[in-house]
Amino acid sequence: MSSLAAISKIDFPFKVDQQQVKQCAIDLFSPSFPQVERMMSAFDNTEIKTRNFCKPLDYYSSVHTFQEQNGEYIQIALEYSVKAIEECISSAQIKKEDITDIIFVSTTGLSTPSLDALIVNKMRLNQNINRMAVFGLGCAGGVAGFSKACVLAKANPDAVVLLVAVELCSLTFLRNDYSKSNFIGSSLFADGVAACIITGDNHSNKTKNEITFLATQSKLYYDTLDVMGWEFLDKGFKVLFSQDIPTIIAKNINTDITSFLELHKLKISDIKNFIFHPGGKKVLSAYEEALSVDGDFLKNTREVMNDNGNMSSPTVLYVLEKFFSTGFNNGYGLMVSMGPGFSCEMALLQMNKN
Repeated sequence: MSSLAAISKIDFPFKVDQQQVKQCAIDLFSPSFPQVERMMSAFDNTEIKTRNFCKPLDYYSSVHTFQEQNGEYIQIALEYSVKAIEECISSAQIKKEDITDIIFVSTTGLSTPSLDALIVNKMRLNQNINRMAVFGLGCAGGVAGFSKACVLAKANPDAVVLLVAVELCSLTFLRNDYSKSNFIGSSLFADGVAACIITGDNHSNKTKNEITFLATQSKLYYDTLDVMGWEFLDKGFKVLFSQDIPTIIAKNINTDITSFLELHKLKISDIKNFIFHPGGKKVLSAYEEALSVDGDFLKNTREVMNDNGNMSSPTVLYVLEKFFSTGFNNGYGLMVSMGPGFSCEMALLQMNKN
């Protein structure tokens, strides 16, 4: 088995009200794109109240080159990864030298050496640490990274695995892109950093709540490669974001979850804690309609989205942190996130209050 020893998240000092972001978008786009007003309803239909941004709002008013934005990504990702990791280490009551593996998940910037190497160097972690850098999974990366960390810890009872997920979506903003995808992305996406420490069986965690990993499953839907992702341009990362996403989820998610749970002799009704990535209001509605679970089973997911926006891969870890810190129901937990591919990632957990 492998267990969650600690989890931390970053609240950036530049959290901004959604209506302020909307007004900023109007001011930026209207001089060159008079039709902007008819697109602005997207900001009001998200249910997002505040957005977690890594830079002050006025930063996005200027045009930045890809080189400038990527430089900011590396510097900010490193700084706040270290903060999240230090908090995680303190919560887990371990020494940094105890960490045997590091997994770094991100899709919103580029760095070679990869950010995990920069983190190891800056924090002086064990020079023999096993490293894994994961790029390109987007919103699916949180559950995928968590599952990979748990599989590593399950395979090695002595393992202490550090997972870091960083997405600075706002730094990919293209000032002169008037596509619908850019408007939708501008109304949804935000920045987030989360860290987890996951341990193997030979470690006794000092947590009041026990969350253990049971199983994982990935699924890639054929012929959906253009549903979500990046188009890499000279000027930066152009978001690709299809309106078909909620439809794909509504069509597939019940069957996907049911078949995954059946492998472990479980049903959806056996799940007590739903730790879902909130892609947006329409995605949450698709989950609710397809799964027909009683009660507000996505309450924590919705509140994380309301307070932060869609932070891509770390978002589901913010949801997990909310369960971990504020409480959950004894029993099974299910983590779900979907991302480029188009793909679905799931993890089955056992969750018990000590």
